Amino acid sequence: MTKLRCAILDDYQQVALSMADWSSIASQVNVVSLSQHLNEAELIQAIQNCEIVVIMRERSPFTAKVFERLPKLKLLVTSGMRNASIDLIAATKNGVIVCGTASAPEPPVELTWALILGLARHVVGENNALRQNGPWQNSVGVGLSGKQLGILGLGKIGNKVAKIAKAFGMNVVAWSQNLTQEHAQEAGVILADSKEELLEYSDFVSIHLVLSERTKNILGETELKLMKPSAYLINTSRAQIVDQSALLKALQEKWIAGAGLDVFDIEPLPKDHPYRVLDNVLAMPHLGYVTAENYQLYFSEGLEDIKAYLAGSAIRRLN
Repeated sequence: MTKLRCAILDDYQQVALSMADWSSIASQVNVVSLSQHLNEAELIQAIQNCEIVVIMRERSPFTAKVFERLPKLKLLVTSGMRNASIDLIAATKNGVIVCGTASAPEPPVELTWALILGLARHVVGENNALRQNGPWQNSVGVGLSGKQLGILGLGKIGNKVAKIAKAFGMNVVAWSQNLTQEHAQEAGVILADSKEELLEYSDFVSIHLVLSERTKNILGETELKLMKPSAYLINTSRAQIVDQSALLKALQEKWIAGAGLDVFDIEPLPKDHPYRVLDNVLAMPHLGYVTAENYQLYFSEGLEDIKAYLAGSAIRRLN
C-alpha cells in the first residue's frame, strides 16, 4: 500500500516529532518535520506532494492561491480552533478538510505577566547591565499595587489575566464591543464606559481580543494618544488589532512609556525592524502559546485528527 505523505510545518524548535506518538500511523503515513520558515513559493514547492499538512498557528498562511497550487492536499490540521491565516472558503472549494485542536489559555496569560513585570521592573536592561559590568541599579521600577490595568477583551485569557492583576492589588477595568456589565461583575472587574475611558486612565493596557474585521486596527493613532505618557501597552493577541505604523510612531516619539509585544504583522520579524532596537520595547518571538504542555496538546490532538480522517470520520472540523 502506498503511504500518504504528511508534513509538519514551521517546527522552529524541532520538537514536533517528539510531542506525539507519530509511530502509531507509520504504516499509513510518512511524517516529516520542516523546521525552517518558508515563503509562499518555497512552501508550495516543499509540500506539493503531501496529502496531509500540520501547521502551527498562523506561522504559514494558507491562502486561496496556496490551496489552488496544492491539488494533492486533502487534510490541513492547525493548532487551535481558530486560525485567521487559513482561507476556509478556498479550502472547501479545493476539497481540503481543515481540522483544529484544543489550546490552553494559561501559556499566553503567563507570558502576558512576564511582559508586564519585565517592563515595570526593567528586567532585561538591568540584567544586561549586570552581565556587562554596567551600572548597579540603573533604573527605578514601577509598582503594580494600586495601578490600573485596562483589559481589552475579557474572554478566557483576559479573565485569567484579570485574576492575577487583582492578586497584585491592581484596579482592573475591562472593555470590548460585546462585554456586558453582568460578565464584568462575574469576573470581578469594572466595565469601562468606553474604550477611550479605559485607555485614558489605565497604567497598563493588555490586549486579549480576537482578531476580526471589527477589531482590526481598533487601536490607532487617536487611541494611542489617549494613553498616559507613563502607560504601557501589552499585546499577546494579534498584531493587526493595533495599527502598527501608529504604534511604532508612539514608541519612537514616546507618547507612551513602552510596549510588551509577542505578535507582529510580519513573522518572523525582519532583522532590521525598529522593534529589535527600541529601548522601550520588550519583544518576544511569538512565544505566548509555546510551552511543552501546549505543544503536547497541539500535536497529540493533531495526530487524533489525522487518525480520524484516515478512519473516514474527520473530527474538530473548521470547514
